[in-house]
Amino acid sequence: MDAAYAAEPWSDFAAGMAGAAAALAGLLFVAVSINIRTILSGPGIAGRAALSLILLALPVFISLALLIPGQPDVALAIELLVISAVTVPSLGYLVRPAAHAAEQPLLSWVATNIVPAAVAALAPVVAAIGLLTESLGGLYWLPAAVALALVGGLVNAWALLVEILR
Repeated sequence: MDAAYAAEPWSDFAAGMAGAAAALAGLLFVAVSINIRTILSGPGIAGRAALSLILLALPVFISLALLIPGQPDVALAIELLVISAVTVPSLGYLVRPAAHAAEQPLLSWVATNIVPAAVAALAPVVAAIGLLTESLGGLYWLPAAVALALVGGLVNAWALLVEILR
């Protein structure tokens, strides 16, 4: 079977990604705790912290779903759909237009918030549909979701750690 439509060939990717993303999410907690007063006092900054945490935790959950041994494709597809069902409303709320900070340029906000959130939340849906129908590239959508989630989470974590102190 093609690697795009079977979870087993993805186990090394998933194991590495779960560990890396979990470590980054842990570092985000450190960054937030260092600047907690500033984060809680500024409008919209706590939402940016929540967005970063979800983006960094999402690859962990995707990876854990991939790592369940011997599960049927249908089960993995359902898990990916559930992960998206939970993250889409949360991320959608956190990147709504009202959450855009006036001091962040619009293009920067779109590139670091909207695009990573949209791809990270919706690519698992496409992967699940592709897995079930053996089309659309199947699980090859997951690296795109993971990569953009990490980029968005890291950029926002940097802003929470460094930029808010400027």
